[in-house]
Amino acid sequence: MAHNTELGRHGEQLAADHLQARGMRVIDRNWRCPYGELDLVLRDGDETVFVEVKTRAGDGYGHPFEAITARKLARLRRLALAWCDAQESPTGRIRIDAVAVFAPSTAPAIVEHLERIA
Repeated sequence: MAHNTELGRHGEQLAADHLQARGMRVIDRNWRCPYGELDLVLRDGDETVFVEVKTRAGDGYGHPFEAITARKLARLRRLALAWCDAQESPTGRIRIDAVAVFAPSTAPAIVEHLERIA
């Protein structure tokens, strides 16, 4: 489990770095509420972006995006609304993105970003 936790945190950092290099600004990480956890919350221009990060060390469990099911998308929507409700100022337009990180121990990581998955 510790390996998976480390891999997940590493993937989230790689995702944050990738998105920041694209001009986004991280405003929250690992935000929790009774519905679950949001990996990353960023600002992209006038939009608040909620990002689900899926990290894999290999392809033995399929592509990381395959783990984002309809049920997971519904939970991400609830989490995004809960985060917005918890803020003191308006959040403007929102969107939900996904980032897949392939982080094998023997090669450089690959980061893929999908916008507006929900």
